[in-house]
Amino acid sequence: MINLELPRKLKASANQAHQVAAQIFRPISRKYDLAEHEYPVELDTMAAMVEGLNDSGQGAAGAALGRDSKAEQDGPAGNANGGNMAGLLNVIETCWGDVGLTLSIPYQGLGNSAIAAVATDEQLERFGKVWASMAITEPGFGSDSAAVTTTAVLDGDEWVLNGEKIFVTAGERSTHIVVWASVDRSKGRAAIKSFVVPREAPGLSVARLEKKLGIKASDTAVLVLDNCRIPKDNILGSPEVNTEKGFAGVMQTFDNTRPIVAGMAVGLGRAVLEELRTILKEAGVEVSYDIPANNQHAAAAEFLALEADWEAAYLLALRATWMADNKKPNSLEASVSKAKAGRTGTAVSLKAVELAGTYGYSQRPLLEKWARDSKILDIFEGTQQIQQLIVARRVLGKSSSELK
Repeated sequence: MINLELPRKLKASANQAHQVAAQIFRPISRKYDLAEHEYPVELDTMAAMVEGLNDSGQGAAGAALGRDSKAEQDGPAGNANGGNMAGLLNVIETCWGDVGLTLSIPYQGLGNSAIAAVATDEQLERFGKVWASMAITEPGFGSDSAAVTTTAVLDGDEWVLNGEKIFVTAGERSTHIVVWASVDRSKGRAAIKSFVVPREAPGLSVARLEKKLGIKASDTAVLVLDNCRIPKDNILGSPEVNTEKGFAGVMQTFDNTRPIVAGMAVGLGRAVLEELRTILKEAGVEVSYDIPANNQHAAAAEFLALEADWEAAYLLALRATWMADNKKPNSLEASVSKAKAGRTGTAVSLKAVELAGTYGYSQRPLLEKWARDSKILDIFEGTQQIQQLIVARRVLGKSSSELK
């Protein structure tokens, strides 16, 4: 039997995250949607609190955003709920408040998940408390992560990085950036490694900030690495190129972060459904769980269908995250959860705008903002199409060269 009741400790941290979302994020959500690239100074007041909670293992407000802290045993031996599950539940709550502000929380960058996934113990000591962005995408590719052209050349005790990265979340604000680069382009994807680049590293610069459809509270930067020098031991994992293993090490990051992004969509979707239910009720439309959908108001039937999709996305995210905490291979489940939640978040938010009519299309509620914010959750960390491709490969037992 599967027990879906959340452990008490995880409930407590999720409740704290919800308080942050309700008391800090929601009141300023529209403010920073209209003031793109302006730093949300309100987040500074919670930075120390987040760090303290992380140190005590009680991370709130999106704490750990996938950071793999020591798993805790809950229930039967071998059943662990650790940093990934805590991160998922917390990010669901903070994204209920605002996705862009969640991505702007100091010291909670997606690059932290990369560090947690592949860093050595010594590197975790050095980089465990930094604010790390993730820099993968380049002007020449989006979803094909193996097409990295940024290079890293070892020069004595330093790596020299050259290349350009685009759409880097928190790329201007973070203290460090996890950069994907190739140590030998002749060896293909097997030579792609992750490097931790400090903000002050010589040769690193911010070329511009992007103007976006949604998540406007979050800065999205274009970074240029021009003979950027970092210490030799800032490479995550082994510098050796293993052509048999490919770049599974760096790709392992996605197995942690994709369920977290699914959680973002789940949190946003829940906010949309709650707001839509209120609007429908005020319009005299009651949603019943005791009457068949086809015997209810058309809007109520639509709501029930949206809510069922949302429930499926939530459960898939829980499954993929639990597997990550329990060290079970979850590449398939991570992609399934990301694909389902990303698609559901967009579908739910757009349908809610439609059902709410002119009110939903206006800026009086946050529905139209949530619809704009939702789209990125179906794109970054792997598009809908890429997730379906990965799922097909896993189900059919095909390699990336066999099924493109």
